Amino acid sequence: MNDGFCKLAGYNRAEVMQKSSTCSFMYGDLTDKETVKRLEGCFEDLHQEQVEILLYKKNRTPLWLLLHAAPIKNEKDQVVLFLCTFKDITALKQPIDDEAGKGLSKFARLARSVTRNRSTLLQFSSAQPSTKFDSSRPSHLANMMNLSTDVLPQYRLEAPKTPPHIILHYCLFKTIWDWVILILTFYTAIMVPYNAAFKVKTMDQLPLLVIDSMVDVVFFVDIVLNFHTTFVGPSGEVISDPRIIRMNYLKSWFVIDLLSCLPYDVFNAFQYVDDGISTLFSALKVVRLLRLGRVVRKLDHYLEYGAAMLVLLILVFILFAHWFACIWYSIGWMELLSGIEYGWLPELANVTKEPFTSPNTTASDDLLGGPSKEMRYLTALYFTLSCMTGVGFGNVAANTQTEKLFSVFMMIIGCEWFFFFV
Repeated sequence: MNDGFCKLAGYNRAEVMQKSSTCSFMYGDLTDKETVKRLEGCFEDLHQEQVEILLYKKNRTPLWLLLHAAPIKNEKDQVVLFLCTFKDITALKQPIDDEAGKGLSKFARLARSVTRNRSTLLQFSSAQPSTKFDSSRPSHLANMMNLSTDVLPQYRLEAPKTPPHIILHYCLFKTIWDWVILILTFYTAIMVPYNAAFKVKTMDQLPLLVIDSMVDVVFFVDIVLNFHTTFVGPSGEVISDPRIIRMNYLKSWFVIDLLSCLPYDVFNAFQYVDDGISTLFSALKVVRLLRLGRVVRKLDHYLEYGAAMLVLLILVFILFAHWFACIWYSIGWMELLSGIEYGWLPELANVTKEPFTSPNTTASDDLLGGPSKEMRYLTALYFTLSCMTGVGFGNVAANTQTEKLFSVFMMIIGCEWFFFFV
């Protein structure tokens, strides 16, 4: 039931909701009895029906409607409701009180009615002052004269009125901004584990420091925007009150968003920061990963197609493999520091003929010598992908107890992913 039918019939919504769906409250003296029986049989026998019926508005003005009733079934093939559509065809019908058309055939009366209505349209157009005609918005009367078009009233969702400093959560700018946040969140999800595992110092790489600082600024701007963005309330209405918006954000995502935008990279750039505190700052940046669920929920209407969902699942699978590769490297690095010489990192060094130099004798925790960081990461990623998609190929193997336990864990996760995709 929509406002268009209420406006057409002259009744308000409350009055119509209390009446029968057969529109019996709009019957009159000239309503065809056979048509009424067909319509009632449609609802009783649960089948589809389309009729032309004469009904009466609330002020008892006659109204010709093309009524189409269609049953809607659920997954159990049971009819749960009827969908009724109404088209006003009064303009194509002979007026009830017109006696001039008696004796004419149905086709002649229809042609006479259409001709008269077209003449009325031409007279109406010639009587209007000369104005610029907007072809993108055809008039309702012109729609009625075109037999091949829908003569139902045209509806358009009107955007709710909001204060000047409040942004609608579904506007184009906010949609693009959410995509930017999603991309930067994926960037953070990739770089934070890599920097933490491979001990990448931002003070030694100025471009990386600048990029991460810009990301922090974008996340901070996102916090400001969230204090001025509408949201959908529990009953489905759009909340645009600034005070309610701020209180809702403070109680929900503000703390997590604030932790995610702190400039941890700037803290790490200073020489006097202890390595333990530096590692803690880098680990806290992982809090940004919690924003993934929030952003994806806003963009779920873009995932209606199977191809988009498949691409997202593949990206998430690769992201998990990246995280596991960073953990796998950290396991090998810590065991090498503890003096274990038969882990996967020493084996990689033997294969590449690039041995590590006594890391236990150095004051820092950085590995000296050995394969390049790119080679180590690619080897770790290769092993994690081979474990998650199978049982590995043996050229990179788990040798220590910790490595074997983590390999079993990755195989179990890979099996879970397989059943999830199937």
